[in-house]
Amino acid sequence: MNKKFLKNIIFLLFINLLIKPFWILGVDRAVQNLVGDTSYGLYLAISQFSYLFYILLDLGLTNFNNRNIAQNNQLLSKHFVGISQAKILLTVLYFIVIFVLGWLIGYRGEQLKLLAIVGFNQVLLSFILYVRSNISALLLFKTDSMLSVLDRVLMILICSFLLWSGFVPRENFNIYSYIYSQTISYVITLIIAVAIVLKHTGKLTIRINIPFVIMIIKKSLPYALLVLLMSFYNRLEPVLIERILPEDVAAAQAGVYARAWRLFDAGNNISYLFSVILLPLFAAIIKEKEDLQGLVKQSFSIMLSMTCIIAVLCIFYSRNFMELMYPEFNNNESSTILMILMGSFVSVSVTYIFGTLLTANGNLKHLNIVAACGVVLNITLNFIFIPHFKAIGAAFTSLCVQFVTCVIQFFIAKKIFNLKLGTSFWIRLVAFLVLISLISYVSTTLSLSWLTSFFIAAAVCVIIAFITKMLNYNEIKELVLSSLSHIKK
Repeated sequence: MNKKFLKNIIFLLFINLLIKPFWILGVDRAVQNLVGDTSYGLYLAISQFSYLFYILLDLGLTNFNNRNIAQNNQLLSKHFVGISQAKILLTVLYFIVIFVLGWLIGYRGEQLKLLAIVGFNQVLLSFILYVRSNISALLLFKTDSMLSVLDRVLMILICSFLLWSGFVPRENFNIYSYIYSQTISYVITLIIAVAIVLKHTGKLTIRINIPFVIMIIKKSLPYALLVLLMSFYNRLEPVLIERILPEDVAAAQAGVYARAWRLFDAGNNISYLFSVILLPLFAAIIKEKEDLQGLVKQSFSIMLSMTCIIAVLCIFYSRNFMELMYPEFNNNESSTILMILMGSFVSVSVTYIFGTLLTANGNLKHLNIVAACGVVLNITLNFIFIPHFKAIGAAFTSLCVQFVTCVIQFFIAKKIFNLKLGTSFWIRLVAFLVLISLISYVSTTLSLSWLTSFFIAAAVCVIIAFITKMLNYNEIKELVLSSLSHIKK
């Protein structure tokens, strides 16, 4: 069982790290380069706005279903119909909310058209994740892993054909070509996922079960509120840039922000995958009332080492990355934004450790209060900074909000679990940060190509992580073995 689980985890991580960064940094970047900051910026703002309310499409149904079907496979046929009906009702609610609020904040004409298509794509994605929860609950892990990237693979194929095949004139490619390629990819993925589930459901009985739907939604509300609040303070910046600034610069500034945010998003995917592995591990250890100190310290140290190396290197090489990715643009603002967002990246990644720990312990009330404070702080600072500093102001707001919420979650977890990292840990952390910053700076002065200097600096930074004992081979091995043993239990 352990070997099979480990193979599935490695396979899942491999395909996600292979496909998703290529999508974000390859195809998605190429689309922005082609359609321009204004067009892509408007798309990003509306896409992020539609995602703010994504939780209304689910309300925790997917997580509930995954746990329930994993324990009771015989309920698949009954629950597949009942939860699908609930999600259809939630889809209606979702469209009402996004269109009413979109209208209230000033979306009209072309913006509402984009909102409708992007919103429909969010609905398709929500149904894909729900159907996949049934597949993973049936322990079809490899199948689920393939489905987790199938939509991205299809988008890469479709967009690559449109962008680079030569069969379609590049001047005919616009933001709608991009959005519709997403729609087609989601539809194909959903059809395949449903077909797989139907092989295991047997005969389906279509029957509306309102009490069942209400029961599930009630159980999911605290979690749903948390996701809604976190979505707001994590993804609000592009929306507010496009809404707060004057019309002649708003969409273009959202596009400038998108250039730097793309690298932040790519790194964030890696940190998120780490938290997915930690959640069941934390939950199992808390349930068995075992000592959490070692595991939290190990995971915190690994996450900090990984994210700080990435952040520091991106800060010193921000201009190089922006010019490599967007050669046709003036990248002064985007390189500054990237430097700021890398600070946010470290904070968000640390939040995945302590937020996941608090979630596993059921401290949703604490997390909701922190998230609500994050939303208030985000909106307040954005309305102060965006009018004066535009997209750079939004990036600075993100840094402030993510740092504050990260620190608060750390101290809440420290108090609840009586965590003690020790003075030596903080001394090693400071030494590590000083050394990797110094190495990164020195590497930029070498008479080498910037890519060569970058990889030399990256290699030395990893070595420093081991020298300062921020990374420890035995601790990493112990973390993997602990994960496997608790999953088996």
